[in-house]
Amino acid sequence: RHILKKYSDYKITNLDKVTYAANFDNLKDIEKNKNYNFVKGDICDAKIVDKLVKGKDIVLNFAAETHVDRSIDDPKSFIRTDVDGTHTLLEASRKHNIKKFIQISTDEVYGSIEKGSFTEESALQPNSPYSASKAGGDLIARSYNKTFGVPVIITRSSNNFGPYQYPEKLLPLFITNLLEGKKVPVYGDGLNVRDWLYVIDNCEAIDFIMHKGAIGKIYNIGADNEKTNLDMTKLLLKELGKDESSIEYVKDRPGHDRRYSVDSSKLRKLGWKPRFKFESALKETVS
Repeated sequence: RHILKKYSDYKITNLDKVTYAANFDNLKDIEKNKNYNFVKGDICDAKIVDKLVKGKDIVLNFAAETHVDRSIDDPKSFIRTDVDGTHTLLEASRKHNIKKFIQISTDEVYGSIEKGSFTEESALQPNSPYSASKAGGDLIARSYNKTFGVPVIITRSSNNFGPYQYPEKLLPLFITNLLEGKKVPVYGDGLNVRDWLYVIDNCEAIDFIMHKGAIGKIYNIGADNEKTNLDMTKLLLKELGKDESSIEYVKDRPGHDRRYSVDSSKLRKLGWKPRFKFESALKETVS
């Protein structure tokens, strides 16, 4: 939405399957623009993708099944969208000679790390069907650059948060639960660490990479806001005037990565850095 608003003078086609997490209210201020075209469809549908990619300059692949818990229950749908769908987009991009293909990925493809941070050269060691499917899409994208010359750039972002996120991820789920007087389910001991990146900072980083990034390269996007899930929970409790009796510790999920951490110095050397302070971004998200 943030990127779409910035490029309101450009012809943009938004292909979306409109799954359970979709909310058209989020596009109310965009869909009136005559240059914006929304198409309901699946990125695995080669005919639709071919038609829409023809004549375009840039393809940004934000499409993905993303929630780790759902990938444990239904790995197949993740492999279909994140691997097969990415391949379908790449094939159309190759056929129509697009100028740039931006593959939006995740820090989760690297797996878990106890100390230090992953760089773009780190090995991929995904531990969930979700992260494995994203790693598969990344590797196919990379191969299309090396083999066919498709102008691919890969971005790998840390944990996104912000307004309007579907309430299955930790922050929106916990915020809505607390607003409704419900308990919040914390996995295991709650000490799993994530780097929290405000969604607008992420969008602006992707936009920056779209202009400044080098073809064939990978760029980590991180905010250096590493916090445990329990720390995040306590920040929300404080913000909403609740105490720790609202916490319900639940059985940990299978393959739960202990710590994610990416080194985004490669991107920062190009001139990007996060614009929002974590505290104010969290308040805005709760609001």
